[in-house]
Amino acid sequence: MFVSAMLQDQLEAMRTDRLRVLIVGAGVAGLTLAQLLRAEGLHPVLIERASNHDDAGYMLALMPLVDEALERLGLQQIYREHSTRFHRYRAHGHRGQLLRDDEIDTLLGKYGDYRGIARGDLMQVLATGGAPVSYESTIKAVRQEPEATYATLQNNKTSVIGEFDAVVLADGLHSSSRALLLRPDQLSTYDTRWGGWVAWVDSDKAHADQGDEIWGADFFVGIYPVKDRAGVIVAGNNADTRQDPAAFVAKIRKQLRASDPWMERALGKIEVSGGLYYWRLVDCRSATWTVGRSALLGDAAAGFLPTAGIGAAMAMESSTVLARQLAAANRSQVPDTLREYERLQRPRVESAQDNSRLLAKMMFRRSRALAVVRDVAGRLVTLKAALGPIIQLLESGPLERQAEA
Repeated sequence: MFVSAMLQDQLEAMRTDRLRVLIVGAGVAGLTLAQLLRAEGLHPVLIERASNHDDAGYMLALMPLVDEALERLGLQQIYREHSTRFHRYRAHGHRGQLLRDDEIDTLLGKYGDYRGIARGDLMQVLATGGAPVSYESTIKAVRQEPEATYATLQNNKTSVIGEFDAVVLADGLHSSSRALLLRPDQLSTYDTRWGGWVAWVDSDKAHADQGDEIWGADFFVGIYPVKDRAGVIVAGNNADTRQDPAAFVAKIRKQLRASDPWMERALGKIEVSGGLYYWRLVDCRSATWTVGRSALLGDAAAGFLPTAGIGAAMAMESSTVLARQLAAANRSQVPDTLREYERLQRPRVESAQDNSRLLAKMMFRRSRALAVVRDVAGRLVTLKAALGPIIQLLESGPLERQAEA
């Protein structure tokens, strides 16, 4: 469970640690890193801008890249209890017709579990045993010196300067702290000019382990399993989604020639639900991840589009690599340790991000001719070939890269 902690109490608990670490952002990446360091006997200071963890987000499909973090934390069993097997992946053509039905977890099974989980449930799993967080807290300034980094932290209207050996900024795709390390020209973004509404739909036994996608001529529908329900996203070009969700769903239905009750239930949820969250499909990439004793982590370093379903898993893998590096370092070694973390992880993360961008260029198009070509390719290209870049990441993890150095 999350434990709301006073900032001063966290600073005091950290004061005598052999390595004093500040983590900004208590999302998936920041929380994973904090819990892994706590398992090593450290007391990292974990701060979060939000007032709580009630806004937990939506669905995640987690690749086996997360397994090491869960094993180190002893959370494999509780993770399985709060997630569901992602067994079947069904690809549909632009008219809704079924192109292929694959056992995706069977293909990936040699590398570990492939599971669906709600982001909020993942956060609670990671917080098992207690996760102190100072809410409504931000970092306002960073002053780096050879022997330490001095960070100005603000909680409510109170400011305090903390002395740290390492500062990790993990406050997401739209990080407000990243500018403390990087110049504007060191951050690039990729905007698909698409976005979509997301919602939940209750699942049933027949669809508990099934994911579906329709790559339309000018729309996208995705349904992804989590425990007892499924997450739904209905997306289109920003120019088209200016209309309300019901009107956009009606437009999709006019194009479909094949649709089953499960797909109709998902579309109906978007159609009738009010106050839906609209997800702008953009990502970002930082030119460097480390500056002195400070580093970027997760989406703050490289934010992902959801197209390959790998962003959260890469964030957890990066957190595991960074935790392993920091746990073995002394205070004087921190700058070199952070650079080594970037050397190990940045190529892997950017490779996965490139794959997500490539998929976006194929998926998010307004072209009926391309949709027809995609449908033909969807029948001919095997799932193993389509997942080639991800399989390559699974076969050559950061431990192997470290051994090669």
